[in-house]
Amino acid sequence: MLKLHQLFFRTFSLIFLLVLIIISATTYYWSKNIYLDQIEKNLSQNIDSLSLNLTSFKNLDYIIKTFKAKTGLRITIIDEEGKVIADSDRDIKTMENHSTRYEIIHAKYEGYGKKIRFSHTLNEELLYVAKKIVIDDEIYYLRLADYTTKIIENFTKLSFQIIAFISMFIIVAFIATYLISIKIRNETNAILGYLIELSNKKPTSGIYSDFSEEFYKITRLLNKVASKLAKREKQKSKQTAKLKLANKQKDEIISAISHEFKNPIAVITGYSETILSDKDLPEAMKEKFLKKIHSNGIKMSHIIDKLRLTLKLEEGKQQILTTKSSILQICEQVVSDLNDKYPNREITIEAKKDYEFNIDETLFRMALENLVENALKYSEDEVIVSFDEKQISVKDRGIGISETDLKSIRHKFYRVSQNGWNNSLGLGLFIVSSIVSLHNFSLEIKSELTKGSEFIIKY
Repeated sequence: MLKLHQLFFRTFSLIFLLVLIIISATTYYWSKNIYLDQIEKNLSQNIDSLSLNLTSFKNLDYIIKTFKAKTGLRITIIDEEGKVIADSDRDIKTMENHSTRYEIIHAKYEGYGKKIRFSHTLNEELLYVAKKIVIDDEIYYLRLADYTTKIIENFTKLSFQIIAFISMFIIVAFIATYLISIKIRNETNAILGYLIELSNKKPTSGIYSDFSEEFYKITRLLNKVASKLAKREKQKSKQTAKLKLANKQKDEIISAISHEFKNPIAVITGYSETILSDKDLPEAMKEKFLKKIHSNGIKMSHIIDKLRLTLKLEEGKQQILTTKSSILQICEQVVSDLNDKYPNREITIEAKKDYEFNIDETLFRMALENLVENALKYSEDEVIVSFDEKQISVKDRGIGISETDLKSIRHKFYRVSQNGWNNSLGLGLFIVSSIVSLHNFSLEIKSELTKGSEFIIKY
């Protein structure tokens, strides 16, 4: 299959060749007819001029030779019977009767006659023009002839000049077309290369062409397509990154949920199997085991409740029921519950007096409990809970949180793995932030690595 510039070049080459042949042939025959017509007119004019001088036969030979010398034409005078009485080129005694000559017959009846014919006398082809004249009251025929070889030579020179001029014009047009085909080839190669880059999704730069309006529009559209593809590819990359992150989070969530459920399930399974397999188990021991099963069942229920709460908070379906509640009582309840879970840790409440606010006590207590438990998990020293009329603060002296993690820590399922939070679902701060937002409060986090963290709920 030919390339575009090759097809363009081959087509125009054939067209130029065909045009050259047609124009040359047309010019040849057209100019030949014009040239012969002009020669005939010249012969007719010479006949008229010579006929004016031939009023008698005196000095006939001198007149004929002089005219022959000036014009180079063959001159013949024929009487009415067809007998040649004078000729500039041959002896009249050797010449036959001319009454049947075509040009003589036409001159006899029409006044003028012309004919191109081969002369056996001169053994050459000539163009004859004859005119009927009257000398001394007798009818004669004055005939002039020009050699066609001379006419053809002159005409050939003229034809070559015309064809050469036309050929030069066509060659210039051909060269211009060839240069245009090269430019088209370069433009199409550039567009093709750019399309290959687009197909490989690696366009190095934009493409531009001002060769023609069509190429300009094509390159402009290609740049638009490339821009759209780049944006789409960027969006696709972002989406892929999000999917990878979501898959990673999903795996981490599954791992965290598995870890969270693994211990209570193991406890429930182990103790229940012991009770079922040992019929002679003492009642005190059986009661202890049942309490363990019960507490771990409650723990699993709390995990499920936390997940359900997270979904409701995320979808905005969680409603709050506000009542006037004591901040001090809420803090004391949270500390009391966590002291049972962390008996060896110290939680201190610092407050000058009690304050009451319209809040959803259950949700707010859950948010505060999450903050205090996180502080217990990631520090070994005392955890301080303080409040006044403007805010509640939970402060620890633990490992702290980096600036990078602080930007994402409120997101659902986000966990700071380097801090060893692998036993957490990463829902604590998401729940806290959502609950605080439901109450139109704000959550501020201050943290420094190795110096601890402070979580502040501002009313």
